[in-house]
Amino acid sequence: MRSMFGTIAPRYDFVTRLFSYGMDRRWKHLGVAKAAISEGAVVLDLASGTGDFSQLVIDSVPGARSIALDLTEPMLRLARKRGLKEAVCGDATALPFADGSFHCVFVGYGLRNFPHLNAAVGEIARVTRLGGMMVSLDFFLPASPILRRLYLAYLYTQGAFWGLLLHRRPRVYTYIPDSLRSFVSVEQFSLLLKAMGYTQVEARAHIFGGIGLHWAVKSG
Repeated sequence: MRSMFGTIAPRYDFVTRLFSYGMDRRWKHLGVAKAAISEGAVVLDLASGTGDFSQLVIDSVPGARSIALDLTEPMLRLARKRGLKEAVCGDATALPFADGSFHCVFVGYGLRNFPHLNAAVGEIARVTRLGGMMVSLDFFLPASPILRRLYLAYLYTQGAFWGLLLHRRPRVYTYIPDSLRSFVSVEQFSLLLKAMGYTQVEARAHIFGGIGLHWAVKSG
């Protein structure tokens, strides 16, 4: 996984925009806006990639502090080049932060890549303060079995095409449908968050349930 993301790092933002029909930035803007980050807040941009969420937080709330964490150093180098001062290489399942460190944790396209979803959500909850929020944007499986098959086929075809065109390796971007096959739907993830003690869980589904944006508050 680390090696693969290191390979795609220079093209990561471009491909993310492609697979989201150019809507990726709008969804992230919405995620940050509804999180209502306050001045002085400390946030974590988990599975940060090149730091989109961090940049949006800093732009919208200059007094906030955002720490980007990613498994892949090439991604973080690109984040630092865009001006992000705090970028940490680390594992999402063993975050190098104390309990209750963050007012909000953003996760962009990361949850489905974690080997154990429940453990990752539990680790996010551990580093979030009581009353703090988790915001997640990710690919999900459409609830309809027919749409699910069509969506996976579409993602595989797109991934193979752009992998061949950009890297001469058709399997480079098929990691997206590969990671989705054993993932969950938007609604199933909402239920998981509630089962793990989050409240005020809100979700918005896009592309027939193929993309989901979640907000959830950590309760006591």
